[in-house]
Amino acid sequence: MNFTRWSARLPGAQRRARTDRTTSTAAAQPAQAGPARTAGPVPGAVPAARAGSPPAAAPGPHPAGPALDGLTAPGLLGRVPALIAVLHGPDHRLAYVNDAYSAVFGPRHPGAPARDSLPELAELGLLPLMDQVLRSGKPRTVKSRRVTPATTTDRGRARPGYYTFTCSPLDLGTGAGPDEQRGVLVFASDVTDQVQAAERLRASERRQREAAVTLQRSLLPQQLEQPDDLRVAATYLPGGKDTAVGGDWYDVITLGAGRTALVIGDVMGRGVRAAAVMGQLRTAVRAYARLDLPPHEVLQLLDGLAAEIDATQIATCVYAVHDPNEGRLVYASAGHLPILVRDPDGTVHRAAEPIGPPLGTGGWLHTSGSVPLTPGASAVLYTDGLVERRSEDIYEGVAALEHAFAGATGSPQVMCDRLIRALGVTQEHDDDVAVLVLQHPARTGHDAELFHNAALELLGGVEAAPRARAFASGVLASWRFPTDLRDLGVLATSELVANSLQHGTPPMRLRLRRTDRRLIIEVTDGDDHLPRRRRAEPADEAGRGISIIATIASSWGSRRTPGGGKAVWCEFALPTGHRRG
Repeated sequence: MNFTRWSARLPGAQRRARTDRTTSTAAAQPAQAGPARTAGPVPGAVPAARAGSPPAAAPGPHPAGPALDGLTAPGLLGRVPALIAVLHGPDHRLAYVNDAYSAVFGPRHPGAPARDSLPELAELGLLPLMDQVLRSGKPRTVKSRRVTPATTTDRGRARPGYYTFTCSPLDLGTGAGPDEQRGVLVFASDVTDQVQAAERLRASERRQREAAVTLQRSLLPQQLEQPDDLRVAATYLPGGKDTAVGGDWYDVITLGAGRTALVIGDVMGRGVRAAAVMGQLRTAVRAYARLDLPPHEVLQLLDGLAAEIDATQIATCVYAVHDPNEGRLVYASAGHLPILVRDPDGTVHRAAEPIGPPLGTGGWLHTSGSVPLTPGASAVLYTDGLVERRSEDIYEGVAALEHAFAGATGSPQVMCDRLIRALGVTQEHDDDVAVLVLQHPARTGHDAELFHNAALELLGGVEAAPRARAFASGVLASWRFPTDLRDLGVLATSELVANSLQHGTPPMRLRLRRTDRRLIIEVTDGDDHLPRRRRAEPADEAGRGISIIATIASSWGSRRTPGGGKAVWCEFALPTGHRRG
Protein backbone atom coordinates (compact mmCIF):
# COMPACT_ATOMS: atom_id res chain seq x y z
CA MET A 1 0.00 0.00 0.00
CA ASN A 2 1.36 3.38 -1.04
CA PHE A 3 1.09 5.78 1.92
CA THR A 4 1.96 8.77 -0.22
CA ARG A 5 -1.56 8.68 -1.68
CA TRP A 6 -3.87 8.44 1.41
CA SER A 7 -5.01 11.28 3.54
CA ALA A 8 -6.92 11.27 6.87
CA ARG A 9 -10.47 12.45 6.67
CA LEU A 10 -12.52 13.14 9.78
CA PRO A 11 -16.34 12.79 9.56
CA GLY A 12 -17.83 15.40 7.22
CA ALA A 13 -14.53 16.22 5.66
CA GLN A 14 -14.34 16.70 1.91
CA ARG A 15 -11.52 16.70 -0.53
CA ARG A 16 -10.71 19.99 -2.05
CA ALA A 17 -8.69 20.64 -5.14
CA ARG A 18 -5.51 22.38 -4.27
CA THR A 19 -3.93 25.14 -6.15
CA ASP A 20 -0.70 23.90 -7.55
CA ARG A 21 2.29 26.00 -6.93
CA THR A 22 3.75 27.93 -9.79
CA THR A 23 6.87 26.80 -11.49
CA SER A 24 10.20 27.28 -9.84
CA THR A 25 10.75 30.30 -12.01
CA ALA A 26 7.51 31.89 -10.84
CA ALA A 27 8.38 31.01 -7.25
CA ALA A 28 11.70 32.78 -7.64
CA GLN A 29 9.81 35.91 -8.81
CA PRO A 30 6.98 36.32 -6.24
CA ALA A 31 6.28 39.87 -7.29
CA GLN A 32 5.21 38.73 -10.79
CA ALA A 33 1.43 38.65 -11.00
CA GLY A 34 -0.39 35.89 -12.80
CA PRO A 35 -3.24 33.42 -12.40
CA ALA A 36 -2.51 30.27 -10.42
CA ARG A 37 -2.75 26.86 -12.11
CA THR A 38 -4.83 24.10 -10.52
CA ALA A 39 -3.82 20.50 -10.57
CA GLY A 40 -4.71 17.22 -8.87
CA PRO A 41 -3.07 15.87 -5.76
CA VAL A 42 0.68 15.64 -5.89
CA PRO A 43 2.12 12.30 -4.84
CA GLY A 44 3.81 12.51 -1.39
CA ALA A 45 1.91 15.64 -0.38
CA VAL A 46 0.23 16.00 3.02
CA PRO A 47 -3.57 15.47 3.14
CA ALA A 48 -5.79 18.29 2.05
CA ALA A 49 -7.22 20.64 4.66
CA ARG A 50 -10.72 20.03 6.03
CA ALA A 51 -13.66 21.63 4.34
CA GLY A 52 -14.80 24.70 6.11
CA SER A 53 -11.32 25.69 7.29
CA PRO A 54 -10.64 29.41 7.21
CA PRO A 55 -9.31 30.76 3.93
CA ALA A 56 -5.64 31.43 3.55
CA ALA A 57 -4.51 34.88 4.50
CA ALA A 58 -3.84 37.30 1.71
CA PRO A 59 -0.21 37.55 0.71
CA GLY A 60 1.59 40.09 2.83
CA PRO A 61 5.00 41.59 3.07
CA HIS A 62 6.28 38.58 5.11
CA PRO A 63 8.23 35.88 3.23
CA ALA A 64 6.44 32.55 2.58
CA GLY A 65 7.00 29.65 5.01
CA PRO A 66 8.92 26.50 4.15
CA ALA A 67 7.34 24.21 1.59
CA LEU A 68 5.70 20.98 2.93
CA ASP A 69 5.55 19.16 -0.39
CA GLY A 70 8.33 16.81 0.59
CA LEU A 71 6.58 15.44 3.71
CA THR A 72 4.97 12.01 3.54
CA ALA A 73 2.39 10.58 5.95
CA PRO A 74 4.72 7.83 7.29
CA GLY A 75 7.49 10.35 7.70
CA LEU A 76 5.22 12.71 9.59
CA LEU A 77 3.62 10.07 11.84
CA GLY A 78 6.98 8.48 12.54
CA ARG A 79 8.15 11.65 14.25
CA VAL A 80 5.12 11.85 16.59
CA PRO A 81 5.99 10.67 20.15
CA ALA A 82 2.52 9.18 20.63
CA LEU A 83 1.75 5.57 19.74
CA ILE A 84 0.11 5.38 16.30
CA ALA A 85 -1.30 2.45 14.37
CA VAL A 86 -3.23 2.54 11.08
CA LEU A 87 -5.64 -0.29 10.26
CA HIS A 88 -7.97 -0.82 7.31
CA GLY A 89 -10.84 -3.02 6.32
CA PRO A 90 -13.59 -4.65 8.37
CA ASP A 91 -11.15 -7.04 10.02
CA HIS A 92 -8.75 -4.20 10.91
CA ARG A 93 -5.70 -5.33 8.98
CA LEU A 94 -2.54 -3.62 10.05
CA ALA A 95 -1.22 -1.03 7.63
CA TYR A 96 1.29 0.90 9.66
CA VAL A 97 2.74 1.44 13.17
CA ASN A 98 5.16 4.21 14.05
CA ASP A 99 8.45 3.86 15.87
CA ALA A 100 6.96 4.90 19.22
CA TYR A 101 4.42 2.06 18.98
CA SER A 102 7.14 -0.44 18.14
CA ALA A 103 9.26 0.82 21.03
CA VAL A 104 6.51 -0.09 23.48
CA PHE A 105 4.97 -3.24 22.00
CA GLY A 106 7.73 -4.45 19.74
CA PRO A 107 7.92 -4.58 15.92
CA ARG A 108 4.77 -5.42 13.98
CA HIS A 109 4.33 -6.73 10.42
CA PRO A 110 1.63 -5.21 8.19
CA GLY A 111 -1.11 -7.16 6.51
CA ALA A 112 -2.42 -9.37 9.33
CA PRO A 113 -5.70 -8.71 11.18
CA ALA A 114 -5.39 -6.71 14.40
CA ARG A 115 -6.52 -9.67 16.52
CA ASP A 116 -3.36 -11.51 15.42
CA SER A 117 -0.90 -8.72 14.74
CA LEU A 118 -1.89 -6.39 17.60
CA PRO A 119 -2.94 -8.64 20.52
CA GLU A 120 -2.42 -5.76 22.94
CA LEU A 121 -5.40 -3.95 21.41
CA ALA A 122 -7.57 -7.00 22.09
CA GLU A 123 -6.35 -7.12 25.71
CA LEU A 124 -7.19 -3.45 26.11
CA GLY A 125 -10.70 -4.00 24.75
CA LEU A 126 -10.22 -1.73 21.73
CA LEU A 127 -11.36 -4.10 18.97
CA PRO A 128 -15.11 -3.61 19.69
CA LEU A 129 -14.45 0.10 19.91
CA MET A 130 -12.84 0.08 16.47
CA ASP A 131 -15.89 -1.73 15.08
CA GLN A 132 -18.05 1.07 16.45
CA VAL A 133 -15.81 3.66 14.80
CA LEU A 134 -16.17 1.97 11.42
CA ARG A 135 -19.96 1.74 11.77
CA SER A 136 -20.60 5.24 13.09
CA GLY A 137 -17.80 7.18 11.44
CA LYS A 138 -17.19 8.96 14.75
CA PRO A 139 -14.09 8.84 16.94
CA ARG A 140 -14.11 6.99 20.27
CA THR A 141 -11.81 7.40 23.26
CA VAL A 142 -10.89 5.27 26.27
CA LYS A 143 -8.94 6.92 29.04
CA SER A 144 -6.06 5.86 31.23
CA ARG A 145 -5.62 2.23 30.23
CA ARG A 146 -2.77 0.42 31.91
CA VAL A 147 -0.19 -0.81 29.41
CA THR A 148 2.63 -3.24 30.12
CA PRO A 149 5.45 -2.74 27.61
CA ALA A 150 6.65 -5.85 25.79
CA THR A 151 10.14 -4.48 25.25
CA THR A 152 13.05 -4.31 27.66
CA THR A 153 15.60 -1.64 28.51
CA ASP A 154 19.17 -1.72 29.77
CA ARG A 155 17.78 -1.95 33.31
CA GLY A 156 15.36 -4.77 32.51
CA ARG A 157 11.71 -4.79 31.61
CA ALA A 158 10.14 -1.37 31.21
CA ARG A 159 7.67 -0.25 33.83
CA PRO A 160 3.94 -0.28 33.06
CA GLY A 161 2.42 3.01 31.97
CA TYR A 162 -0.99 4.51 31.28
CA TYR A 163 -2.23 5.61 27.88
CA THR A 164 -5.37 7.27 26.57
CA PHE A 165 -6.44 5.68 23.27
CA THR A 166 -8.41 7.53 20.60
CA CYS A 167 -9.73 5.64 17.58
CA SER A 168 -10.60 7.91 14.63
CA PRO A 169 -12.10 6.96 11.24
CA LEU A 170 -9.90 7.19 8.12
CA ASP A 171 -10.58 7.25 4.40
CA LEU A 172 -7.43 5.79 2.90
CA GLY A 173 -8.50 6.45 -0.71
CA THR A 174 -7.04 3.14 -1.98
CA GLY A 175 -7.99 -0.49 -1.80
CA ALA A 176 -9.82 -3.18 -3.66
CA GLY A 177 -13.24 -2.07 -2.52
CA PRO A 178 -15.05 0.54 -0.48
CA ASP A 179 -14.63 -1.46 2.74
CA GLU A 180 -10.88 -1.62 2.25
CA GLN A 181 -10.71 2.16 1.80
CA ARG A 182 -12.16 2.68 5.27
CA GLY A 183 -9.80 2.42 8.18
CA VAL A 184 -9.08 3.41 11.77
CA LEU A 185 -6.28 5.53 13.16
CA VAL A 186 -5.33 4.43 16.69
CA PHE A 187 -3.67 7.27 18.59
CA ALA A 188 -2.35 6.62 22.14
CA SER A 189 -0.95 9.41 24.28
CA ASP A 190 1.10 8.71 27.39
CA VAL A 191 -0.78 9.92 30.50
CA THR A 192 1.29 8.05 33.07
CA ASP A 193 2.38 11.24 34.83
CA GLN A 194 -1.19 12.50 35.06
CA VAL A 195 -2.50 9.17 36.37
CA GLN A 196 0.24 8.92 38.96
CA ALA A 197 -0.34 12.52 40.02
CA ALA A 198 -4.07 11.83 40.36
CA GLU A 199 -3.35 8.72 42.41
CA ARG A 200 -1.00 10.66 44.68
CA LEU A 201 -3.72 13.27 45.11
CA ARG A 202 -6.31 10.61 45.97
CA ALA A 203 -3.92 9.01 48.45
CA SER A 204 -3.28 12.40 50.03
CA GLU A 205 -7.03 13.04 50.27
CA ARG A 206 -7.52 9.63 51.86
CA ARG A 207 -4.84 10.38 54.45
CA GLN A 208 -6.35 13.78 55.17
CA ARG A 209 -9.80 12.28 55.54
CA GLU A 210 -8.50 9.57 57.85
CA ALA A 211 -6.82 12.26 59.94
CA ALA A 212 -10.01 14.34 59.99
CA VAL A 213 -12.15 11.34 60.98
CA THR A 214 -9.60 10.44 63.66
CA LEU A 215 -9.84 13.99 65.00
CA GLN A 216 -13.64 13.78 64.95
CA ARG A 217 -13.71 10.44 66.74
CA SER A 218 -11.14 11.59 69.31
CA LEU A 219 -13.51 14.39 70.28
CA LEU A 220 -16.32 11.87 70.85
CA PRO A 221 -16.50 9.56 73.88
CA GLN A 222 -14.05 6.71 73.51
CA GLN A 223 -16.27 4.57 75.73
CA LEU A 224 -19.78 5.41 76.87
CA GLU A 225 -20.52 5.49 80.57
CA GLN A 226 -22.97 2.73 81.45
CA PRO A 227 -25.52 3.79 84.07
CA ASP A 228 -26.94 1.31 86.57
CA ASP A 229 -30.53 1.61 85.36
CA LEU A 230 -30.06 2.12 81.61
CA ARG A 231 -28.48 0.28 78.72
CA VAL A 232 -26.94 2.73 76.27
CA ALA A 233 -25.18 2.50 72.91
CA ALA A 234 -24.25 5.01 70.21
CA THR A 235 -22.99 4.96 66.64
CA TYR A 236 -21.27 7.66 64.60
CA LEU A 237 -20.78 7.47 60.82
CA PRO A 238 -18.85 10.20 58.97
CA GLY A 239 -20.57 11.33 55.78
CA GLY A 240 -19.19 11.44 52.24
CA LYS A 241 -15.67 10.71 51.06
CA ASP A 242 -14.15 14.16 51.31
CA THR A 243 -11.90 15.37 54.10
CA ALA A 244 -14.51 17.70 55.62
CA VAL A 245 -15.97 15.86 58.60
CA GLY A 246 -19.04 17.23 60.30
CA GLY A 247 -19.86 18.38 63.82
CA ASP A 248 -22.19 15.60 65.06
CA TRP A 249 -21.61 14.58 68.68
CA TYR A 250 -23.17 12.72 71.59
CA ASP A 251 -22.40 11.92 75.21
CA VAL A 252 -23.65 10.01 78.26
CA ILE A 253 -22.91 11.52 81.68
CA THR A 254 -23.68 9.89 85.05
CA LEU A 255 -24.85 12.60 87.43
CA GLY A 256 -24.98 10.58 90.63
CA ALA A 257 -27.88 9.28 92.73
CA GLY A 258 -28.82 7.06 89.75
CA ARG A 259 -29.53 9.98 87.43
CA THR A 260 -28.06 10.08 83.90
CA ALA A 261 -27.67 12.90 81.36
CA LEU A 262 -27.89 12.07 77.66
CA VAL A 263 -26.93 14.61 75.04
CA ILE A 264 -26.71 14.75 71.27
CA GLY A 265 -25.95 17.70 69.01
CA ASP A 266 -24.95 18.85 65.56
CA VAL A 267 -22.75 21.81 64.64
CA MET A 268 -23.78 23.14 61.25
CA GLY A 269 -21.17 23.07 58.51
CA ARG A 270 -18.24 20.77 57.88
CA GLY A 271 -14.53 20.79 58.36
CA VAL A 272 -12.05 21.09 61.17
CA ARG A 273 -13.68 24.29 62.42
CA ALA A 274 -17.03 22.58 62.93
CA ALA A 275 -15.29 19.68 64.68
CA ALA A 276 -13.40 22.10 66.94
CA VAL A 277 -16.61 23.91 67.93
CA MET A 278 -18.21 20.54 68.58
CA GLY A 279 -15.36 19.54 70.88
CA GLN A 280 -15.68 22.76 72.87
CA LEU A 281 -19.45 22.38 73.24
CA ARG A 282 -19.14 18.77 74.35
CA THR A 283 -16.55 19.73 76.98
CA ALA A 284 -18.79 22.56 78.18
CA VAL A 285 -21.80 20.24 78.45
CA ARG A 286 -19.85 17.86 80.67
CA ALA A 287 -18.79 20.76 82.89
CA TYR A 288 -22.32 22.16 83.15
CA ALA A 289 -23.70 18.69 83.80
CA ARG A 290 -21.56 18.43 86.93
CA LEU A 291 -23.55 21.34 88.31
CA ASP A 292 -26.63 19.07 88.06
CA LEU A 293 -28.74 21.85 86.56
CA PRO A 294 -32.12 21.36 84.91
CA PRO A 295 -31.86 20.71 81.14
CA HIS A 296 -33.13 24.14 80.09
CA GLU A 297 -30.54 25.88 82.28
CA VAL A 298 -27.76 23.81 80.71
CA LEU A 299 -28.91 24.87 77.22
CA GLN A 300 -29.16 28.47 78.37
CA LEU A 301 -25.50 28.40 79.38
CA LEU A 302 -24.53 26.62 76.16
CA ASP A 303 -26.37 29.23 74.11
CA GLY A 304 -24.20 32.03 75.45
CA LEU A 305 -21.03 29.97 75.13
CA ALA A 306 -21.76 29.02 71.51
CA ALA A 307 -22.06 32.69 70.56
CA GLU A 308 -18.72 33.41 72.26
CA ILE A 309 -16.93 30.50 70.58
CA ASP A 310 -17.98 31.44 67.04
CA ALA A 311 -20.94 33.66 66.25
CA THR A 312 -21.06 32.27 62.69
CA GLN A 313 -21.51 28.65 63.81
CA ILE A 314 -25.00 27.43 64.60
CA ALA A 315 -25.52 24.24 66.59
CA THR A 316 -28.53 22.18 67.60
CA CYS A 317 -28.65 20.12 70.77
CA VAL A 318 -30.89 17.98 72.96
CA TYR A 319 -30.02 17.58 76.64
CA ALA A 320 -32.04 15.02 78.60
CA VAL A 321 -31.87 13.67 82.15
CA HIS A 322 -33.25 10.31 83.26
CA ASP A 323 -34.21 9.83 86.91
CA PRO A 324 -35.13 6.22 87.73
CA ASN A 325 -37.02 7.32 90.83
CA GLU A 326 -39.35 9.45 88.72
CA GLY A 327 -39.55 7.13 85.70
CA ARG A 328 -39.38 10.09 83.32
CA LEU A 329 -37.02 11.64 80.80
CA VAL A 330 -36.74 15.41 81.34
CA TYR A 331 -35.30 17.22 78.34
CA ALA A 332 -34.72 20.55 76.62
CA SER A 333 -34.12 21.04 72.90
CA ALA A 334 -32.29 23.80 71.04
CA GLY A 335 -33.51 23.46 67.46
CA HIS A 336 -32.91 19.71 67.41
CA LEU A 337 -35.09 16.93 66.04
CA PRO A 338 -37.50 15.34 68.54
CA ILE A 339 -36.59 12.42 70.77
CA LEU A 340 -38.52 9.25 69.93
CA VAL A 341 -39.77 7.14 72.84
CA ARG A 342 -41.14 3.61 72.49
CA ASP A 343 -43.39 2.45 75.29
CA PRO A 344 -43.32 -1.15 76.57
CA ASP A 345 -46.37 -1.91 74.40
CA GLY A 346 -44.49 -0.84 71.23
CA THR A 347 -46.18 2.54 70.75
CA VAL A 348 -43.76 5.21 69.49
CA HIS A 349 -44.34 8.90 70.17
CA ARG A 350 -42.31 12.07 69.75
CA ALA A 351 -41.07 14.32 72.51
CA ALA A 352 -41.76 17.28 70.23
CA GLU A 353 -42.37 20.12 72.68
CA PRO A 354 -40.85 22.40 73.75
CA ILE A 355 -38.21 23.21 71.13
CA GLY A 356 -36.22 26.43 71.19
CA PRO A 357 -33.96 27.97 68.52
CA PRO A 358 -30.46 26.60 67.85
CA LEU A 359 -27.54 27.42 70.11
CA GLY A 360 -25.74 30.65 69.34
CA THR A 361 -28.83 32.64 68.34
CA GLY A 362 -29.31 34.24 71.76
CA GLY A 363 -32.31 36.05 73.17
CA TRP A 364 -34.39 32.96 73.99
CA LEU A 365 -35.41 31.41 77.29
CA HIS A 366 -35.31 27.65 76.95
CA THR A 367 -37.79 25.48 78.82
CA SER A 368 -37.83 21.82 79.83
CA GLY A 369 -40.36 19.14 78.95
CA SER A 370 -40.69 15.52 80.02
CA VAL A 371 -41.88 12.16 78.71
CA PRO A 372 -42.44 8.89 80.57
CA LEU A 373 -39.61 6.36 80.38
CA THR A 374 -40.79 3.44 82.45
CA PRO A 375 -39.15 0.01 82.73
CA GLY A 376 -39.40 -1.72 79.36
CA ALA A 377 -39.33 1.54 77.39
CA SER A 378 -36.65 2.71 74.91
CA ALA A 379 -35.68 6.05 73.39
CA VAL A 380 -33.55 7.19 70.46
CA LEU A 381 -31.71 10.49 69.99
CA TYR A 382 -30.29 11.22 66.54
CA THR A 383 -28.95 13.89 64.20
CA ASP A 384 -30.50 15.08 60.95
CA GLY A 385 -28.13 12.99 58.81
CA LEU A 386 -30.16 9.91 59.75
CA VAL A 387 -33.51 11.21 58.47
CA GLU A 388 -32.83 14.10 56.09
CA ARG A 389 -32.91 13.48 52.33
CA ARG A 390 -32.68 16.02 49.54
CA SER A 391 -35.76 14.68 47.76
CA GLU A 392 -38.21 14.71 50.70
CA ASP A 393 -39.32 16.65 53.73
CA ILE A 394 -37.28 15.95 56.85
CA TYR A 395 -40.34 14.92 58.85
CA GLU A 396 -41.03 12.20 56.30
CA GLY A 397 -37.67 10.82 57.38
CA VAL A 398 -38.68 11.16 61.05
CA ALA A 399 -41.87 9.20 60.27
CA ALA A 400 -39.77 6.50 58.59
CA LEU A 401 -37.56 6.37 61.69
CA GLU A 402 -40.66 6.00 63.89
CA HIS A 403 -41.76 3.02 61.83
CA ALA A 404 -38.31 1.42 61.97
CA PHE A 405 -37.96 2.11 65.71
CA ALA A 406 -41.32 0.48 66.44
CA GLY A 407 -40.05 -2.82 65.07
CA ALA A 408 -36.40 -2.65 66.18
CA THR A 409 -35.41 -5.22 68.80
CA GLY A 410 -32.23 -6.42 70.45
CA SER A 411 -29.54 -4.67 72.45
CA PRO A 412 -29.04 -0.89 72.09
CA GLN A 413 -26.08 -1.45 69.74
CA VAL A 414 -28.08 -3.84 67.58
CA MET A 415 -30.91 -1.32 67.48
CA CYS A 416 -28.49 1.42 66.36
CA ASP A 417 -27.29 -0.74 63.49
CA ARG A 418 -30.81 -1.74 62.47
CA LEU A 419 -32.07 1.84 62.45
CA ILE A 420 -29.16 2.96 60.28
CA ARG A 421 -29.78 0.15 57.80
CA ALA A 422 -33.54 0.74 57.79
CA LEU A 423 -33.03 4.41 56.91
CA GLY A 424 -30.72 3.50 54.01
CA VAL A 425 -27.52 5.02 55.40
CA THR A 426 -24.39 3.67 53.66
CA GLN A 427 -20.72 4.55 53.53
CA GLU A 428 -21.49 6.87 50.60
CA HIS A 429 -24.04 8.86 52.63
CA ASP A 430 -23.37 12.58 52.18
CA ASP A 431 -23.98 13.68 55.80
CA ASP A 432 -22.67 12.65 59.18
CA VAL A 433 -24.94 10.45 61.29
CA ALA A 434 -25.01 10.08 65.07
CA VAL A 435 -27.49 7.79 66.83
CA LEU A 436 -27.90 7.25 70.59
CA VAL A 437 -30.24 4.49 71.82
CA LEU A 438 -31.15 3.92 75.46
CA GLN A 439 -33.23 1.20 77.09
CA HIS A 440 -34.76 1.12 80.55
CA PRO A 441 -34.97 -2.64 81.01
CA ALA A 442 -37.80 -4.27 82.92
CA ARG A 443 -35.97 -6.38 85.48
CA THR A 444 -37.27 -9.74 86.60
CA GLY A 445 -35.95 -12.67 88.59
CA HIS A 446 -32.50 -12.31 90.05
CA ASP A 447 -31.94 -8.87 88.47
CA ALA A 448 -35.04 -7.54 90.20
CA GLU A 449 -33.61 -8.61 93.58
CA LEU A 450 -30.61 -6.33 92.97
CA PHE A 451 -32.70 -3.16 92.60
CA HIS A 452 -34.65 -1.96 95.63
CA ASN A 453 -36.07 1.32 96.92
CA ALA A 454 -37.17 2.38 100.39
CA ALA A 455 -38.39 5.80 101.53
CA LEU A 456 -39.35 7.47 104.81
CA GLU A 457 -41.17 10.76 105.32
CA LEU A 458 -39.47 12.90 107.99
CA LEU A 459 -41.81 15.07 110.02
CA GLY A 460 -39.09 16.93 111.91
CA GLY A 461 -38.56 17.22 115.63
CA VAL A 462 -36.13 15.46 117.90
CA GLU A 463 -37.46 12.05 116.87
CA ALA A 464 -36.57 12.49 113.18
CA ALA A 465 -32.88 11.58 113.42
CA PRO A 466 -33.35 8.45 115.60
CA ARG A 467 -36.22 7.27 113.33
CA ALA A 468 -34.06 7.79 110.26
CA ARG A 469 -31.17 5.79 111.75
CA ALA A 470 -33.44 2.96 112.82
CA PHE A 471 -35.10 2.89 109.41
CA ALA A 472 -31.76 2.82 107.58
CA SER A 473 -30.36 0.11 109.83
CA GLY A 474 -33.37 -2.14 109.27
CA VAL A 475 -33.48 -1.63 105.51
CA LEU A 476 -29.76 -2.22 105.00
CA ALA A 477 -29.92 -5.35 107.15
CA SER A 478 -32.82 -6.65 105.04
CA TRP A 479 -30.72 -6.08 101.94
CA ARG A 480 -28.05 -8.31 103.53
CA PHE A 481 -25.24 -5.81 103.35
CA PRO A 482 -22.11 -6.55 105.38
CA THR A 483 -21.85 -4.96 108.81
CA ASP A 484 -19.19 -2.38 107.88
CA LEU A 485 -21.20 -1.10 104.90
CA ARG A 486 -24.36 -1.06 106.97
CA ASP A 487 -22.65 1.01 109.68
CA LEU A 488 -21.33 3.48 107.10
CA GLY A 489 -24.80 3.75 105.58
CA VAL A 490 -26.39 4.47 108.96
CA LEU A 491 -23.73 7.11 109.71
CA ALA A 492 -24.26 8.81 106.34
CA THR A 493 -28.02 8.77 106.87
CA SER A 494 -27.62 10.39 110.29
CA GLU A 495 -25.39 13.18 108.94
CA LEU A 496 -27.64 13.93 105.93
CA VAL A 497 -30.78 14.02 108.03
CA ALA A 498 -29.11 16.19 110.66
CA ASN A 499 -27.98 18.62 107.97
CA SER A 500 -31.52 18.79 106.59
CA LEU A 501 -33.07 19.30 110.01
CA GLN A 502 -30.67 22.13 110.80
CA HIS A 503 -30.60 23.96 107.46
CA GLY A 504 -33.69 22.78 105.59
CA THR A 505 -37.42 23.17 105.81
CA PRO A 506 -40.27 20.67 105.53
CA PRO A 507 -41.27 18.54 103.72
CA MET A 508 -38.33 16.22 104.32
CA ARG A 509 -37.84 12.75 102.94
CA LEU A 510 -35.22 10.01 103.25
CA ARG A 511 -34.75 7.63 100.31
CA LEU A 512 -32.53 4.53 100.25
CA ARG A 513 -31.85 2.82 96.97
CA ARG A 514 -29.66 -0.04 95.92
CA THR A 515 -28.64 -1.09 92.43
CA ASP A 516 -26.43 -3.91 91.25
CA ARG A 517 -23.37 -1.71 91.81
CA ARG A 518 -24.02 0.86 94.53
CA LEU A 519 -25.99 2.04 97.55
CA ILE A 520 -27.56 5.49 97.25
CA ILE A 521 -28.76 7.56 100.21
CA GLU A 522 -30.68 10.76 99.48
CA VAL A 523 -32.44 13.35 101.65
CA THR A 524 -34.73 16.03 100.21
CA ASP A 525 -36.23 19.10 101.87
CA GLY A 526 -38.00 22.32 100.97
CA ASP A 527 -35.03 24.73 101.18
CA ASP A 528 -33.11 25.44 97.96
CA HIS A 529 -29.84 26.48 99.61
CA LEU A 530 -27.22 23.95 98.48
CA PRO A 531 -24.69 22.80 101.07
CA ARG A 532 -20.99 23.01 100.40
CA ARG A 533 -18.02 21.40 101.97
CA ARG A 534 -15.96 23.74 104.17
CA ARG A 535 -13.10 23.47 106.61
CA ALA A 536 -14.35 23.55 110.19
CA GLU A 537 -12.18 25.17 112.84
CA PRO A 538 -11.26 23.13 115.94
CA ALA A 539 -13.58 25.21 118.14
CA ASP A 540 -16.58 24.95 115.77
CA GLU A 541 -19.46 22.81 116.99
CA ALA A 542 -20.96 22.38 113.50
CA GLY A 543 -19.88 22.27 109.86
CA ARG A 544 -18.36 18.81 109.78
CA GLY A 545 -21.30 16.80 108.45
CA ILE A 546 -20.61 17.22 104.73
CA SER A 547 -16.89 16.63 105.32
CA ILE A 548 -17.72 13.35 107.02
CA ILE A 549 -19.97 12.37 104.11
CA ALA A 550 -17.23 13.21 101.57
CA THR A 551 -14.74 11.12 103.55
CA ILE A 552 -16.73 7.92 103.99
CA ALA A 553 -18.74 7.85 100.73
CA SER A 554 -17.59 7.06 97.21
CA SER A 555 -19.18 10.29 95.99
CA TRP A 556 -21.70 12.90 97.08
CA GLY A 557 -23.56 15.84 95.62
CA SER A 558 -26.57 18.09 95.76
CA ARG A 559 -29.05 19.62 93.36
CA ARG A 560 -32.15 21.76 93.33
CA THR A 561 -35.41 19.92 92.79
CA PRO A 562 -37.97 21.10 90.18
CA GLY A 563 -40.70 21.95 92.67
CA GLY A 564 -38.39 24.01 94.88
CA GLY A 565 -36.06 22.70 97.51
CA LYS A 566 -32.99 20.52 97.22
CA ALA A 567 -31.71 16.98 97.35
CA VAL A 568 -28.44 15.96 99.02
CA TRP A 569 -27.12 12.48 98.28
CA CYS A 570 -24.16 10.15 98.68
CA GLU A 571 -23.15 6.80 97.16
CA PHE A 572 -21.27 3.73 98.36
CA ALA A 573 -19.79 1.20 95.96
CA LEU A 574 -20.97 -2.31 96.78
CA PRO A 575 -18.48 -5.05 97.60
CA THR A 576 -17.84 -7.49 94.79
CA GLY A 577 -19.88 -10.24 96.38
CA HIS A 578 -23.00 -8.07 96.40
CA ARG A 579 -22.78 -7.08 92.72
CA ARG A 580 -24.50 -8.77 89.82
CA GLY A 581 -23.09 -12.07 88.71
